[in-house]
Amino acid sequence: MARRQLTVDNSVAAELAGSEDAVLRTLEGHLGCELYLRGNVLTFDGEAGDVRTAETVVGELVDLIEQGHEIAPGTIEAVTGALDKDRSPAEILEDVVWQHRNTRVAPKTVNQKSYVDSIRNHTITFGIGPAGTGKTFLAVAMAAAALSRGEVQRVILTRPAVEAGERLGFLPGDIQAKVDPYLRPLFDALYDMLDPDKVNAYFERGTIEVAPLAFMRGRSLNSSFVILDEAQNTSPEQMKMFLTRLGFESKMVVTGDITQIDLEQGARSGLVEVGEILGEVQDISFIRFGGEDVVRHKLVQRIVAAYGEHSERRGQAQPDRGAEPERD
Repeated sequence: MARRQLTVDNSVAAELAGSEDAVLRTLEGHLGCELYLRGNVLTFDGEAGDVRTAETVVGELVDLIEQGHEIAPGTIEAVTGALDKDRSPAEILEDVVWQHRNTRVAPKTVNQKSYVDSIRNHTITFGIGPAGTGKTFLAVAMAAAALSRGEVQRVILTRPAVEAGERLGFLPGDIQAKVDPYLRPLFDALYDMLDPDKVNAYFERGTIEVAPLAFMRGRSLNSSFVILDEAQNTSPEQMKMFLTRLGFESKMVVTGDITQIDLEQGARSGLVEVGEILGEVQDISFIRFGGEDVVRHKLVQRIVAAYGEHSERRGQAQPDRGAEPERD
């Protein structure tokens, strides 16, 4: 058995402990040694190797707290998730992809870190997984960052305007008013990243465009960061049309959840099929998220898990729409 002690500032000690030592107890369950905090002195008890690992991890957390990180539930999950996959917590939490005033966007899970790295290193990235895994939000943050650095001249956000229980023809207003509800989540993400005046100016100049997928036909998108959201609701033909819009010096990110397909019964999803066709093509990456990557309310994780278990019990995730290929 080994024992080591670490002295930290009082403010750091309070963050490390959390409410009723919740942070320490969570870390303890993943580090393989016992942690005790008395005042501002943290004690590690356990096998020598486990104590060394715990000291390194807690040291990273101390550095993050001193840099202004709040040890929130999402932070704890990111840390424990990294530990479970033998990754450094700081490697994930310090990767700030976008920062503007009070908005600071960084990965919160190992898969989210892989996702932002994939966007950096590949021309086309597919992010596939359940709601709340940050697929769209992180993609918009990466787009805002690329635009601010001058890496692209335009940001284009698009979605298929597929009817989910409500028909476009019965919605009030002109065509823009009819499609706005489908595009609203993309507008919301943009306004979370940038000042409203700046977003409006970008819209007026055409620097940022938010439009239904049908508006992409016949275009070549050069020097653009293009995001296709809700891609599970594309047909195979629409997916091919979108991907072949790729221009020079551009990036594409395609996001979707194959468990929430709103196409007509029997129609095949372009997002399901594309993995079978492009899974081995160079410079195209597929990142698949799971329930452990949900960073919304904890209840959302439980809802996602319950639906997943129900689908497994039925032995079919999406009847008549094809099965997603297993590729790691």
